[in-house]
Amino acid sequence: MTAQVIVVGAGPVGLFMAASLARLGVGVRIIDQAAAPSDKSKALVIWPRTLEQLDIHGAVDPFLTEGLKITDVHLMAQRRSLARASLGQLPGAYPFALFLPQSDTERLLSADLLRLGVTVERSVELRSFEPAPTHVTAVLGHADGSTETVRADWLLGCDGAHSAVRHGLSLPFDGETLTSDWVLADLMLDGPAAAEVLISWTPDGVLALFPMGRGRFRVIADVPESQGEVTLDEVQRLLEGRGPGGLTGRDPIWLARFKINERKVARYRVGRVFLAGDAAHIHSPAGGQGMNTGLQDAANLAWKLALVCRGKAGEGILDSYSPERSAIGDLVLRNAGRMTRVALFRARWLQLVRNGIVRVAARLPAFRRRLVGDLSELDLYYPDSPLNGPSIGRWAAPAPGDRAPDCPLVGASMRKTRLFEKLRAGRFVLLSGETAPALPETLAKLVETARFAAGTEVYRPEVLYLIRPDGYVAMTAPADQPDAATAYLSVLLA
Repeated sequence: MTAQVIVVGAGPVGLFMAASLARLGVGVRIIDQAAAPSDKSKALVIWPRTLEQLDIHGAVDPFLTEGLKITDVHLMAQRRSLARASLGQLPGAYPFALFLPQSDTERLLSADLLRLGVTVERSVELRSFEPAPTHVTAVLGHADGSTETVRADWLLGCDGAHSAVRHGLSLPFDGETLTSDWVLADLMLDGPAAAEVLISWTPDGVLALFPMGRGRFRVIADVPESQGEVTLDEVQRLLEGRGPGGLTGRDPIWLARFKINERKVARYRVGRVFLAGDAAHIHSPAGGQGMNTGLQDAANLAWKLALVCRGKAGEGILDSYSPERSAIGDLVLRNAGRMTRVALFRARWLQLVRNGIVRVAARLPAFRRRLVGDLSELDLYYPDSPLNGPSIGRWAAPAPGDRAPDCPLVGASMRKTRLFEKLRAGRFVLLSGETAPALPETLAKLVETARFAAGTEVYRPEVLYLIRPDGYVAMTAPADQPDAATAYLSVLLA
């Protein structure tokens, strides 16, 4: 079997990458050395920006049906409320965090991939690969002991923290393993456990509770260095010593110990080989943004690679992937690491100072907006992207590199549509508040023109906005200067 792209790894990132490519007409194979999907819950939360990417992909509805919507984050210190933040006031269609075990996320993404005509090839291992200027040759090992030599245009490593693709490239995975030890427990809780994310700081350490629905919660806590299997008794002692009180754990589904690694590659592309997700970056679970960051890696790369595979853009457009996503990876690493280290203060005076600062800051609307903006990933953008084109200025925000919010569109037919629906075809959208400008015939198949509905608050009628297929602004220009967009696209897609 031949394909333009081989995706290695069938976790959430690999599945979404393969589906995004297949949706845009790219021939793709996806392999995984595991014989079956993991049944572990692993990553739990899908943040609003990732939900928007699933929406652009046309696959968000099953997630909304099965997931648990949570809006509140509650921070306690020694069983006293310290701060609350709500995602309920976030802009957009998804003002909540969606809690769904990773095993279910993978199941839904696999179903979407199958709908697109692609099946995961399991018990298939990447044995080796050899990049060349025009292709990549890979040797695959099958369960029966046979090997297969295949040739593809591109190889994508979505194969996790122990990535065979990253090792094959000999890329350093720089960072550190934190000295703290942690316990994880997915179990049922009896007692006054609220449907919110709860983080409890105590002199002995931190405990976090994450709702999973129907009385099931995830418990995470740092512990003194210990050995042996995690027991329900150990988890109960942590709940009693650090929790809000009155909670009893039972019927554990998954008990584990882990250490936190913070590591990242310096570049996400080497020639015709790319890395995404945990293969490129791993970080503290604080903030629950690891899987989300990986899924957004896939959203960033897929449309660019699809244009190249279809002969609609030169390979130069792919040079933007690493600087855009590496900068985001650095930011997520810093934020998650900072949250972890602040939670692990041991000196009593540091705990008192920390608690006092948070108590005061939590009263400030700007602090709460910043907190939920970072968590939701709606505030992540590409200010220094090499793809950013001309700009009128920040007064016309969203500016180049910014997230492009969804909005209703006005069309010739009576059917209602939205910006995100327009983006599903993998084309740019030239957005205006007036009559949609005409484009040269050479760009007509790569760019759609659309008018946003009157009264749309985010976009200004006197501005043209060129929106990338992944929902970010590429450039802005005065509404009466559509030639600026034509000139930009003619260079970008050359």
